[in-house]
Amino acid sequence: MNTSLSDSELTRYDRQMMIPDWGKDGQKKLKEATVLVAGTGGLGCPVSLYLAAAGVGRLVLVDKDKFELSNLNRQILGWQENIGQAKAEAVAKKLVALNPNVKIDAHATTIREDNVAELLNGANVVVDAMDNWTTRFLLNQECVNQDKPLVHAGIYGLNGQVTTIIPRKGPCLRCILPDTPREISTFPVIGATPGLFAMLQVMEVLKLIVGFGETLVGRLLLFDGERMDYASTSVQRRNNCPVCSDI
Repeated sequence: MNTSLSDSELTRYDRQMMIPDWGKDGQKKLKEATVLVAGTGGLGCPVSLYLAAAGVGRLVLVDKDKFELSNLNRQILGWQENIGQAKAEAVAKKLVALNPNVKIDAHATTIREDNVAELLNGANVVVDAMDNWTTRFLLNQECVNQDKPLVHAGIYGLNGQVTTIIPRKGPCLRCILPDTPREISTFPVIGATPGLFAMLQVMEVLKLIVGFGETLVGRLLLFDGERMDYASTSVQRRNNCPVCSDI
């Protein structure tokens, strides 16, 4: 991959390169990076949009579903014309239109035990934008196996949480949630909630790749939108964690 920055890219990314500890070197790191976005729904749409806008060199989008009318209050890259279309593929087309410098790989498939390792292969960071715990814990296990950072967020109604998992440096998702939460197939949500947490995930991803600032490793950031209240709580590795205690 050509990691030099063209005149067009220097202009496009000028304002973010003004950030201390970012500059041209940080932008080149983004151009070299691959981020896997697991899910292109309420979280995954804005995550992929802002990562593409920031100039991440390659995005891998994975989502088995097709857009439905009931998605459109929050899945901002699903438009009326996209109803019935594969989410990953419809989102990919819009991202290329936004930033043709970014390579987009779209996979309209389910993340399973027999393909998760291959899907994550080559990714520098994985974003958990899923809506079910089974897949989240599968991603967590494989990120620990491959020693890759995982940026997790989960939302419900006006509330949510976000954390960053870096194997060996902090707790994994199973450390934080030793008991699997109950799956809820359809739950209440306003579009602003996943939008808010998606932006926090993007900030974490960009800091991880560029290499500056503090991340949420070892911390769980919680937000209550009804009370407009943020809280940050420490989370620790568990010595008996079945996923990461042996690493």
